[in-house]
Parts: sequence; structure tokens; C-alpha cells
Amino acid sequence: MSLEEEMARRIIPSEGEAAALGDAMESLMAETRAYLEKNGIDAEPMFVGSAAKGTFLKDPDVDLFLMFPEGFPRRDMERLGLRAGLDLVGGGKMFADHPYIRGEYAGYEVDVVPCFAIKSTDRLLTSVDRTPFHTHYVLGNTDAAMRDQIRFLKAFMKGIGAYGAEPNRRGFSGYMCELLAIRYGGFRGAIEAGAKWRENVTISLGKKGAPMVAPIVLYDPVDPRRNVASAVHIDTLALYVAACRAYLKEPNEKFFFPAERVALGRDEIRVLNEKRGTKLITVVFERPEANEDNLHSQIWKTAYALARKLDAFTFNVVRFVHELGEGRVAIMFELERDTLSETHKHVGPPVWVESSERFLGKWRGNPHGEPFIEDGAWKVIAERPYVTAVDMLEAEAAISGIGRDIDPSTMTVLD
Repeated sequence: MSLEEEMARRIIPSEGEAAALGDAMESLMAETRAYLEKNGIDAEPMFVGSAAKGTFLKDPDVDLFLMFPEGFPRRDMERLGLRAGLDLVGGGKMFADHPYIRGEYAGYEVDVVPCFAIKSTDRLLTSVDRTPFHTHYVLGNTDAAMRDQIRFLKAFMKGIGAYGAEPNRRGFSGYMCELLAIRYGGFRGAIEAGAKWRENVTISLGKKGAPMVAPIVLYDPVDPRRNVASAVHIDTLALYVAACRAYLKEPNEKFFFPAERVALGRDEIRVLNEKRGTKLITVVFERPEANEDNLHSQIWKTAYALARKLDAFTFNVVRFVHELGEGRVAIMFELERDTLSETHKHVGPPVWVESSERFLGKWRGNPHGEPFIEDGAWKVIAERPYVTAVDMLEAEAAISGIGRDIDPSTMTVLD
């Protein structure tokens, strides 16, 4: 049995699993239609997403759209659609770019999303209105064999850690995987293409929209104004390229089912840290009340902002990671150093420019020595504003450009 035949057995849902999902969706659709008729709600239900397209992996979730006529008042569309979702699947209200209900039906996680039944993607009324067009496109451009190829690509993306367009993933959405498989003729073609990609690669499945600047651009075939790959970070793109090259060189099941990663213990971290000669500090904030997707974006912004500050004051960030936990946000930085000398060499203007006189006036009588000339410029030994990374973060975090909902007054810095 070949590797991909073995992977097919583990990746592709069995007939029984597919039948169970189909039965649940059929039952939910019947209940939804009955509910809409009973309550006089003018909306057409439609399943979208991987469950509707037949590209789902094991343990799928279900996306049910309630499509209201274009002229329907938006406030009423949201109110009636969300109420229907709560009554049908329970759960609670979620919010990304558009409100929806996340609940459960027959053991499956279900998202119920109100939207408008637009006739063309030229004029979107909500951010989710084009999603039904995605479902129609994929169904119209795949057969059963191609849908299994899409499953292979999704499983590969999951295995290497590149799957998901959410802000905490910054990777390839399910729809993007579907389009790549269609564009390149299946899993193998998408892998071979990915191995040759460079930054700023542009891909289309027909009409191209206006030029776009991004690490990767994939024009949406149902709306060429949109980049399907807009969520893909350059590091995730690079990860996919590296994984494709490695897979073509030596295919292995670990690309699909990687070994579980176990966190290092405190003593292991200490030994490794001493060997590397670096320092670790962790910045902890109270977790704010905010939508999780928005919060992940703010954590990335905060991590980058604090890293820039650490670099600006020459503590020099080697790497950083973050975690969103229960009640807290934690960002750990590995630094080249966490303590600096009391003084440093401060570079002034070249001797022959007018501002050099102001520089000399400011630093004349400096307790650490008078200004001196080096490489044609005035320089002076000056006190550092901060000697430790902890002191710097405590003083500068609030003015460093952290996420809007991240409260610097709740910050604790741990060594």
C-alpha cells in the first residue's frame, strides 16, 4: 500500500461517517424549513462550507446560512436570523466581521449565519454574502475524486501547521485549499507548485482583478476584487514552500499526522537557556473582554510592538511566542541580553554641521566625560535610560503601540 493510499484510509471519512453527517444535515434542513415557515420568516436556508461541498475531514462542523432577500432590513435580518439560530441549535452569539450563532445539532458543531441572497458579488451587503457563491463554485468544478484530493491538501496543511485563516493561524483557509487543488489538478500538483513559489506569487483561476501587494495573491474566482490568500502571513507561506520541498524529497506520514509536541519542563528550559546564553522574560496581561479573533490580532500587534521596543533599546529579541489563556495573555521573549551597562556611546552630529554646537552645549560637563571626535562625528558617553529589559517594558509598554484592548495597567513582567 502506497503512502497516499494509507493516508486516504486515515483522512477520508468512511461511508458511515459521511452518511451520518448527511442524515444530520438533512434533518436540520427539514427542521429549519419548518421553523422558517411556522414563524413567517422570509429566508432560504442553504448549507455552505466543507460539509456542503464534500471536502470535509473527520469530525466536521456544519455551516447553515439563512439567506434573506436583498431588500430586507439588515437589522431585522440579523435579529431574526440569530433568533432562529438559537432556537435551532442553541449555543450563543459569535461575532467576527458579521454576527452568527454557534451551537450543536446531532453531535456536530453548527454555525448558523444570517446573510443576504445577493444575485451578484459585484455588490456585497454583508461580509459573508459571497460565501454561497464559493460553495457553488467548488461543487461545479470538482468531482468525487477531486474532492478527495482537496482533503489530502487540507490534511497536509493541518499537519504542517499552516491551516486556518484565523488571526491566530495566519494561514490557508479551507476555501483556499479547495481552489489550489482545482487550479493545480489535485494534491500532488498543489505540492509541486508550492515548492516553486516565491514571495509575491500571483495565482488565478480565470479573471484577474486589480494588482495586489501581498506575500501571496489568489484571486477569488467568484469575486476577482478579493484576495483569498489575504490572511496568509509570509512566514506561513514560507513554511508551506519548505514543507512542499521536503515532502517531494521524502514523503512521510508525519506531514499529515505529526508527532505530538510536548512542552519542555522548567528544568529543560533552564538547561537549554544556559546553553544558548540568552535570557527569557514573559509579559503577562489580563485577558480583555473582546472577540477572540480580534484579540488574537491585537496580541500579534502587541508582541511586535514590544519586540520593536526591546530591539530599539538593544536588548535584541531572538524569538518570541504568545499564548491566549484563561484570564490572561502571555508573551515570552528570548533576548540576547536582559541587562545592559549603565552607560553607552551616544552618537552626535558630524563636526562640520551647525547642530554640533548645540550638541556640545548640551553635553559639556557630562559626568561621564566630555564629548570626543570619532569617525568625523561628536560622540559622548551617556547614561542609558534603562539598564534592564524589565524596567524598560514597565516604562514604555503603554506608549509602544500595543493592541487597543490590551490594558498596560494589568501588565506583569516575569523573568
